[in-house]
Amino acid sequence: MPPRQSLRSIPQLWLVSDLRTDPGLEPALRRLPRGAGLVFRHYHLPPAERAARFRQLARLCRHRGLVMVWAGTPAAARQVGADGVYGAAGQLTRGAAMLRLVTVHSLAELGAARRTRADLVLISPVFPTRTHPGAPTLGPLRWLTLARHSPVRPIALGGMTAARARRLPGHGWAAIDGLADRSRRTGKSPGNPKDS
Repeated sequence: MPPRQSLRSIPQLWLVSDLRTDPGLEPALRRLPRGAGLVFRHYHLPPAERAARFRQLARLCRHRGLVMVWAGTPAAARQVGADGVYGAAGQLTRGAAMLRLVTVHSLAELGAARRTRADLVLISPVFPTRTHPGAPTLGPLRWLTLARHSPVRPIALGGMTAARARRLPGHGWAAIDGLADRSRRTGKSPGNPKDS
């Protein structure tokens, strides 16, 4: 994959991993449409185990035509052979030129994402999430306001499902439970966000 992808080739549907989705992660990845992406977090694992799990999943992702992004520093992402890197703007200010997904929660963080040379911004949380129970949410209207100010394509994150993605037409989305759990429950493909 080239260091800086064209806007057309950057996924608009992202599965975000964590501890609770790990047992069903391979089936969920097999159900993602070709050209989607995985944000590999797995913060619960020690460094060596985390890198090993990443490389294990990378084989499946390459076979399925999925983009795989490492949550952490650009140096670590390059070391494990990731297609890109994911994190807060301050974490990604230096490092190799690669696909950069920056987490954003406010207008100020959108400005920081611009300075970081973000390729995508994941604006969150749109809806309540199991990851951060009780945390304040943006809601669709505030999310769309932030998205309009984004210097690059915005991705909706936080309590997202295919049904909720329909409330943000024309925008990509990312999910933990909304993709992994749905795949396990129904056996159906989550589909392309443009079709959702």
